[in-house]
Amino acid sequence: MSVRAQVTEARRVVVKVGSSSLTTAAGGIDPARVQKLVDVLAELRQRGVEVVLVSSGAIAAGLAPLGLKRRPKGLPAQQAAASVGQGLLVHRYTEELARHGVIAGQVLLTVDDVTRRAHYRNAYQTFAKLLELGVLPIVNENDTVATSEIRFGDNDRLAALVAHLVHADLLVLLSDVDGLYDADPADPASTLLGDVLADTDLAAVRIGSAGAAGVGTGGMQTKVEAARIATGAGIPVVLTAADQAAAALAGERVGTLFHPTGRRRPTRLLWLAHATEPKGRLLLDPGAVRAVAERRASLLAAGITGATGQFVAGDPVDLCGPDGVAFARGLVNFDAEEVPSLLGRSSHDLKRELGAAYEREVVHRDDLVLL
Repeated sequence: MSVRAQVTEARRVVVKVGSSSLTTAAGGIDPARVQKLVDVLAELRQRGVEVVLVSSGAIAAGLAPLGLKRRPKGLPAQQAAASVGQGLLVHRYTEELARHGVIAGQVLLTVDDVTRRAHYRNAYQTFAKLLELGVLPIVNENDTVATSEIRFGDNDRLAALVAHLVHADLLVLLSDVDGLYDADPADPASTLLGDVLADTDLAAVRIGSAGAAGVGTGGMQTKVEAARIATGAGIPVVLTAADQAAAALAGERVGTLFHPTGRRRPTRLLWLAHATEPKGRLLLDPGAVRAVAERRASLLAAGITGATGQFVAGDPVDLCGPDGVAFARGLVNFDAEEVPSLLGRSSHDLKRELGAAYEREVVHRDDLVLL
């Protein structure tokens, strides 16, 4: 059986592992599972491959010490569990990696770290230096302080954005399911999809939700979305079970390989399209729709016919045509209460009446992505 060249030729790999693959159903870290994963990653490094690990499990690891039987629903309780569990999780990784002479480095990220230009440049430089020093970065969302409004939402999506941020050649998503099936894997009639070449391959797939253990946030839907993000940026993705990690990273045809569908683009635009919730909507006239969608122009006040929602400058907003359907998303340069006075007016008129600060674009083309 031939190996997957996209896997074996990768020199920098991001591996994401879910909570259910690291912990017991009761919530504690399973030392044997962590040890097995670390052994696989250490072997990969011995082949000269740089590895970044995106690891769930902080909240799950904090459940047992806090006497909680299931993942709490409230954000403050989740953050408390993450605060307790994050140290336990990284300590376990540090001990296991030390057996192989590898140093672990903890990296906790927020959405700002991959969206604001200065932040993500600094984040990239940090990853680059850690890898240069031979450190294996262990990444998680900064669950302890992130608010619900500025969270990635799941580590699958975080892993896709990290893969793009660090210029990875491959993303591997490890789960408790051995790949993507066209129906519920428990159904004997379901079939494993070995390759996904395009979104059209997913048309007939019925995707399930999070697992029954109740310790994670990501179901198959989040993994497919993460694969779309990564492959849309030119990064191949392997989705398989954690116990097949060694075979998958050796290039064996296990799990599902999602083939690249697009080319690399700025990280913050990737985030804007896939990792944000719009705070409002701007309604555009047909001319403005054509200018933005076809000529990739900035959105000027003259083309806006209406606005809804509560947003401030810098927030993501959807751009909608006369039919009300969103076709683009961008970072707005004005607060919601300022927009009504700008509608349909030329930049020249706004500068003359309101000052030079109002001459700027409502959404600049560099902060805009088509959906």
